[in-house]
Amino acid sequence: MQATATIERIDERLRQLPPEKLAVVLDFVSYLVEREFASESFQTMLASEAVLRRDWDTPEEDEAWAHL
Repeated sequence: MQATATIERIDERLRQLPPEKLAVVLDFVSYLVEREFASESFQTMLASEAVLRRDWDTPEEDEAWAHL
């Protein structure tokens, strides 16, 4: 049976690692955080696209951006 992950348990285990291994742990944790943030940002972008399309997909908008 796997133990429940808690900050305290993770901290306890980290203290058992040699200093050079901590850089690997930091890289991995940073990767996980960035991946989570990127996923949330992407989901927000997809959710807002339909709402923004109502404002963007108009003849007035087409005319305003026609010269670009």
